[in-house]
Amino acid sequence: MVKEKFVVTGMSCSACSAHVEKAVASLKGVKAAAVSLLTNSMTVQYDEAVVSAEEIIAAVKKSGYGASVENAGKTKPSYLSAARTDEWQEMKIRFIVSLCFLIPLMYLSMYHMFWEWFRLPVPSAILRYFHGTENAAVFALTQLLLLLPIVFINFGYFTRGFRSLFRGVPNMDSLIAIGSAAAIVYGIFALFRIGYGLGHGAFAVAEHYSMELYFESAGTILTLITLGKYLETKSKGRTSEAITRLIGLAPKTALVIRDGEEQEVPVETISLGDLIAVKPGTSIPVDGVIESGSTNVDESALTGESIPVEKKVGDSVLSATINRTGYIRFRATKVGEDTTFSQIVKLVEEASASKAPIAKLADKISGIFVPAVILIAVLAAAVWLFMGATVEFALSIGISVLVISCPCALGLATPVAIMVGTGKGAENGILIKSGEALETAHSVDTVVLDKTGTITQGCPKVTDILPLSANKEQLLTVAYSLERQSEHPLAEAVVVYAEENGVPFREVEAFQAKFGRGVSGKLDDVLCHAGNEAYMRELGLWEESAFQVMEQISDEGKTPLLFAGGGRLLGIIAVADTLKPTSQEAINQFRNLGVETVMLTGDNARTAEAIRRKLKIPQVIAEVLPQDKERKIAEFQAQGHRVAMIGDGVNDAPALTRADVGIAIGAGSDVAIESADIVLVRSDLLDAVTAIKLSRAVMRNIRQNLFWAFFYNSIGIPLAAGVFFVWLGLKLNPMFAAAAMSLSSVCVVINALRLKFFRR
Repeated sequence: MVKEKFVVTGMSCSACSAHVEKAVASLKGVKAAAVSLLTNSMTVQYDEAVVSAEEIIAAVKKSGYGASVENAGKTKPSYLSAARTDEWQEMKIRFIVSLCFLIPLMYLSMYHMFWEWFRLPVPSAILRYFHGTENAAVFALTQLLLLLPIVFINFGYFTRGFRSLFRGVPNMDSLIAIGSAAAIVYGIFALFRIGYGLGHGAFAVAEHYSMELYFESAGTILTLITLGKYLETKSKGRTSEAITRLIGLAPKTALVIRDGEEQEVPVETISLGDLIAVKPGTSIPVDGVIESGSTNVDESALTGESIPVEKKVGDSVLSATINRTGYIRFRATKVGEDTTFSQIVKLVEEASASKAPIAKLADKISGIFVPAVILIAVLAAAVWLFMGATVEFALSIGISVLVISCPCALGLATPVAIMVGTGKGAENGILIKSGEALETAHSVDTVVLDKTGTITQGCPKVTDILPLSANKEQLLTVAYSLERQSEHPLAEAVVVYAEENGVPFREVEAFQAKFGRGVSGKLDDVLCHAGNEAYMRELGLWEESAFQVMEQISDEGKTPLLFAGGGRLLGIIAVADTLKPTSQEAINQFRNLGVETVMLTGDNARTAEAIRRKLKIPQVIAEVLPQDKERKIAEFQAQGHRVAMIGDGVNDAPALTRADVGIAIGAGSDVAIESADIVLVRSDLLDAVTAIKLSRAVMRNIRQNLFWAFFYNSIGIPLAAGVFFVWLGLKLNPMFAAAAMSLSSVCVVINALRLKFFRR
């Protein structure tokens, strides 16, 4: 199976995207197809052995649209491409030209109201050449000539609309084309009737039809639809501002060390293993490891963390971050699409283009909505004719229904909110991989937390130094000297502490490691030992006075390391995996959101219980084997809970996959990150809280959009069909119907843009 992205052209509403999706999904060998109206893209997962990209493109073209494979290696998402800018500029020009001809058309068609009703002055040339029955033909013909440029520049609505209609897959353009074409055809019919009346002395007929021209309605419909499209396209561009800013940080060139000299080369030409120089104030082009120099790096673009991070030899640096202070040289470890930056852009792009389940429902409704509207328009016009209404009245009813019922607002309700939501997530160091994950996260009621690396820092540190028969300095000297020879993870914590605090080191002779117990060696001919309680008892160096201290340390979730020398117990050093600074606040925030927290760890029960008490976590499950973590998640789901799993290790991958929403710590293993639905770049547990809050905000926004889209159509269609005319005398003019339709789409997009004010 391969996953490929295509650019789709010619779509104008969610009915279009639904038709394209259906056409591609029906191909043999296609496992899944997702079409995004917002990004004009399509992601297809298919079996290369069964179906080819060319066959997929052919299926799209057969359904009436254009398609092409998105360029390989492209780092710029389709919705940020030049095509989107060209579309916006085209809409702007079309609207301006349409408006320039619509204004005189509207004035000419309505001047008599200004003059006769409101007694406003009208140019004498208007009255001389256009007023009165004798000028009816000139009056009508001039309106037709003013309408033609508007029709010409917006002719795409007619070609796309009627082509889709004749293919049996009508879309939004079909509604516009039928409505405006009906108005134009009736206007031309009226023009012939005027000519007949003037030629045969039937002046009443000529006067009647001169007042029943629909040329201005057709012009207004096309112009207002174009205005709505212009505003909609402009608003769509604003939904991706966070991603645009992120992409703008990517450097275009890099200084590569070749033959001992710095050479400026395009970033695309960097290879794995290249030595790269970065000067202060410039961006880091690719991922790598520092080989010389030290500096402070601003990683806010990727992690959201505003405080620069200190970097030295051996530390990793990430692409698109900014070198603030020092000059460094680093070796490239990830280039091209493999860099952290490229992966982030790819994840956000895929999430923006993906569909949430609620969006798929809207698409299905849109797919049957357009044919239903055409049927309603025809039936409404026919009913009014049957009831004795004039042809003009019935035609006005049919046109109004067609124009006001455009499903644009329905189709935009979910994708714009998802795009803004994923963009805000990326801006805050939260990578949401799909629209489905974004939707599911809002309903989570149970969060299962791994301990090591998630709640805790993931690396042990010295927490207590408890001398017994020696002073603190003597204890630390023995501990440092012995543990520096050891490879045990807890020994590293002692070494780091000693080096940070300037503890003196003494040479160790006859060093020996006792597997599972400890180490020993001679310091100045004095035999010294480091290890656990069992080791000290075995050596006969255990003292009961240490028992109470050991109990207290263990109850606090710390691991005691015992040190002896010269035949006596020197003291105890406690080591623990310390809590992250934000873990307590995150647990409190989950509680405030009504989300239950559970700690799931392979650590011993005593340590886990100590952390549970400290953080006030309601439930802890300890001493769980890696393969059993997934089973525990399944048990919670069987009890009816919607579960989010937060972890960072390879052992968490099955549980992350099993959970309704898998959330991976950004500093965790590649396997965990691949298995997760959401990645926390900053490795901060508080960001998991933010992810759930963001999901709830997005879903609330989507529901608002869908409500107003359905509410608008449920009120607009009966109003346009003349239902309220029977009782209240209310009838919707086609011009106002066009304005209402355009504004509904713009309002949905603007409502989604409110998510840009979401704060972490």
